[in-house]
Amino acid sequence: MKFELKVLKGSEKIGLIALDAMDAADARLQARNQGYTVLSARPTGSLATRITSGRSNFPLVLFSQELLSLLTAGLSLIEALEALAEKERHADIKKVYDGIVARLYEGQTFSSALNELPGIFPPLYIATVRASEKTGGMTEALARFVTYQLQLDLVRKKIVSASIYPALLLGVGGLVVVFLMGYVVPKFSAVYEGSNTELPWMSSLLLQWGTLLEAHGMTMLLLLLSVVALVAYTLTRPSVRERLLLQLWRIPALGERMHIYQLARFYRTLAMLLKGGTPIVNALGMVSGLLQPSLRACLEQATTSIREGNSISHAMERNELTTPVALRMLRVGERTGNMGEMMERIAAFYDEEMARWVEWFTKLFEPILMALIGVVIGAIVILMYMPVFDLAGNIQ
Repeated sequence: MKFELKVLKGSEKIGLIALDAMDAADARLQARNQGYTVLSARPTGSLATRITSGRSNFPLVLFSQELLSLLTAGLSLIEALEALAEKERHADIKKVYDGIVARLYEGQTFSSALNELPGIFPPLYIATVRASEKTGGMTEALARFVTYQLQLDLVRKKIVSASIYPALLLGVGGLVVVFLMGYVVPKFSAVYEGSNTELPWMSSLLLQWGTLLEAHGMTMLLLLLSVVALVAYTLTRPSVRERLLLQLWRIPALGERMHIYQLARFYRTLAMLLKGGTPIVNALGMVSGLLQPSLRACLEQATTSIREGNSISHAMERNELTTPVALRMLRVGERTGNMGEMMERIAAFYDEEMARWVEWFTKLFEPILMALIGVVIGAIVILMYMPVFDLAGNIQ
C-alpha cells in the first residue's frame, strides 16, 4: 500500500516521499532506515484519502459486535454492512461503511477493503478477517476478536481503576499543599513580618518563601505553568517516552510486572491469530509491535529459530519470552497440537497474576501515600504555627 510521508533529512528542507508499506508504522520505519526524520505519514489509496477524519473515534469493537449479530441472524456481508451504514448517524463513520460496501461491489474481498483503511482497522484485525475468508468462518473470527478485545480492555480497566484512588489522593494533596504555600503561608508571613520575635530556622525559611511568593506571585505562577507545559510537551515526544519507559523497565519489581503484562498481551494476540488459521511465523511478525524494543529483538531471534525448525517452546525459552509455568504449558500445547488454546490459557494465567499484583500493590501503596501527604501538610502547618507556640510560652 502507498504511503505519503512528510520528512526532513539533515539540514535540508521539509519534503514529501512515497513508500510502499504494510501500514503507517512500517512506512515510518522504512523512512527512518533511509536517514529521514518522519514528521507525518498518511495513506494515498483512493479510499483512504477520501476518509481522513474520525479514525481514532471509529468504534471497532462495537462495529464487530453489530456485524457479528447481523451475520449470525442470516444476513450476507454486504447486507449487514448496508444495514449498519443506514442506521449510522455519524458522517465520518458512515463514510467508512459506504467505502467498504463500494469496494465489495467492485469485487474486492472484505479484507482487501479493510486494508485500504490502516488508520481504522489494525493489521491484526485485517489478518483475522483474511484468514477467515479462506476457511469460511467469518462469524467465528469476529467472535474471537470481540472476546480478545474485551479481555484486553478488562485488564486495562483493572489497572486504571486501581490507579484512580492514588491519583485522586495525589491531586487533592497537591492542591492542599499549593493552597497552603500560595495563600496561607504568605498571610502568616505578613503577620510575623512586623514582630521582632526570633523565629525557628525552618519556620523562618518557610515564611521567607511566603514573602517571596507574595511579592512575585504572578511571575512564579507563570513560571510554574511554563514548566508544566514544557514537561507535558516533552512527554508527548515518542523518543522521550521510549527513554522513560526504558528507565521504568530497569526498576526490578516494576520492570518484571511490565514484562508479565506485555507477555499476556503477546500470548493472547498470538492465540487469536493461531485459532484463526494464521501460520505461526506470520503471526509472530504481526504481534511484534505489542512488545517493547528489547523484547522485539528477542522475538525476531525466536522467529528465526522457529523458521529453522526448532520448537516454539524451545525458541521462547531461549529468548526469554516465557516463564517456567508458561513453558510447561507450551510443551503441553505442542504435544496435544492445540497451541492456540494453550496460549490463551497462558495469557489468562498472566492476567490473573497481574491482577493479584495490582491488588497487592494498591493495598500497600495507598496507606503509604496517605501517610506521606499527611506528613507534608502537617509539617507545613506546624512550621507556620511554631512561632505562635513560642510566643505563648514566653507569655507564660
